[in-house]
Amino acid sequence: MRHWNQWGNVNSEYGMEMGAAGLQPLEALLGPAKGLPDVTLAEVIDKVPASRLPEHPLVSLDAEARVRHARGGSFPDLLALRSGELGAFPDGVAFPESSEQVRELLQYAADNEIALIPYGGGTSVVGHINPDASDPRPVLTVDMARMSALISLDKESQLATIGAGASGPQVEEQLQREGYTLGHFPQSWELSTLGGWVASRSSGQQSLRYGRIEQLFAGGTIETPLGTLEIPAVPASSAGPDVREMVLGSEGRMGIITEVKARVSPLPEQESFQVVFFPDWQAGMATAKELAQQKVQLSMVRLSNATETALLLQSGADADSLALLNGALAKHGIGETKVMMTIAVTGSADQCAAALNLTKQCYAQHGGVPDAFQLGERWAHGRFRAPYLREILWTAGYGVDTMETAVDWAKVNEAMHGIEAAIAGALADEGEKMIVYSHLSHVYGQGSSIYTTYLFRCADSYEKTSQRWQRIKAAGAEQIVAFGGTISHQHGVGADHRNYLSAEKGALGIAAIRNLCQLFDPRGQLNPGKLLPDEESR
Repeated sequence: MRHWNQWGNVNSEYGMEMGAAGLQPLEALLGPAKGLPDVTLAEVIDKVPASRLPEHPLVSLDAEARVRHARGGSFPDLLALRSGELGAFPDGVAFPESSEQVRELLQYAADNEIALIPYGGGTSVVGHINPDASDPRPVLTVDMARMSALISLDKESQLATIGAGASGPQVEEQLQREGYTLGHFPQSWELSTLGGWVASRSSGQQSLRYGRIEQLFAGGTIETPLGTLEIPAVPASSAGPDVREMVLGSEGRMGIITEVKARVSPLPEQESFQVVFFPDWQAGMATAKELAQQKVQLSMVRLSNATETALLLQSGADADSLALLNGALAKHGIGETKVMMTIAVTGSADQCAAALNLTKQCYAQHGGVPDAFQLGERWAHGRFRAPYLREILWTAGYGVDTMETAVDWAKVNEAMHGIEAAIAGALADEGEKMIVYSHLSHVYGQGSSIYTTYLFRCADSYEKTSQRWQRIKAAGAEQIVAFGGTISHQHGVGADHRNYLSAEKGALGIAAIRNLCQLFDPRGQLNPGKLLPDEESR
């Protein structure tokens, strides 16, 4: 069972706890805080208006189902759910079990002028699944959870066909029973779905080995208002533009993905996660760039800056263990400016040995020292827990959110500091301090992602807290655009990022995307208000 107003499943193994000691650094840096009152599920259900949808055997008008499908996982969604001020609800929820039923729902929508919102795991942090309050049409949310089966597996071609509603655990459970893995592990893996990954151009934590979703997505089935789009899976093609690219990142604007043909890999013989410490950021960044550009066969390279390193160590180790670690590092000249790199090696025994050998040669040249306390394995064990921290901090009166981008290596250092500085100063006129830190989550030969986390005190009301978030978000986004970064490396565009998209795509690019959406969805019924900038045509 999912929590209705916060991240995750009830009694999830990835849940977190934080005692008073864990909050003391926040109080010292940001000041004491007080949580805002939450409404109950019953109170929100009482606010659900009567449905505007005509009856249909596939459509539920249940008020609780409509509440549970009204918002995703963004910070504004958290505020809406916790306060009970959702503003708009879907008028109904459908749970199709086949492509045929999805086609039936598309016809139902066409016959009755209904807007459709595809729903995967409900984890969107940029407003993908929220009803567009400015759209007067009734809204039907199409939950794909019942289309989650492994349909076929071609072991010779290493190609699997899987229902688009399969969650991360469902994908891996079904594939691993056959000795295979997709290898796609975004932080939302516990809840997010295969179709959602394709629709939002997702990137998994180990994409350095397995590839981002655009490398894993080989083809599939998309149901559109104009008919079924079947994308055949071919190893490679020079036959014109790639239709897969029309679907990747389309965020439900062109059709509903029902089946995904995915490139899978045999389960690796070995996998390990290890941590290396560097004396400072420049040394760590130089190593990350070298590993990426030399194409060392690691499955993950993640570099935390000094602030994030300090916070991770403080939250993940007791005082005695931390003292031992700091003492050991001090003998190598690594002190307060230290940064932490987490790497993963995946593959056969020979592959892992070769990759580790090359990695050690590389980091040794930059003053890197391997950790002797198994911090890498601890990170791997809890790598899907971070979203739960937001709920704990919220209860204590603190807000936490993230922003991410990707830029060329020549811009990484300056962009990271510029984004952090803009966010840190966003609430200065209120006298509010911020905690801001970053890591490089995915590295490429050309450049790297920059993933920035920020913490702030909630205000004394939901409205004022929302205003604080909006100012922080705008400050960070404007810096991303100023440095020529993508407005989203791994979270998609949705509603929150759409008005920044033109800076990356240009006017002609936006026109091309808009025309594609209008071609497949002439009435503008699919996920209106998402992806495209203002001046939507319906």
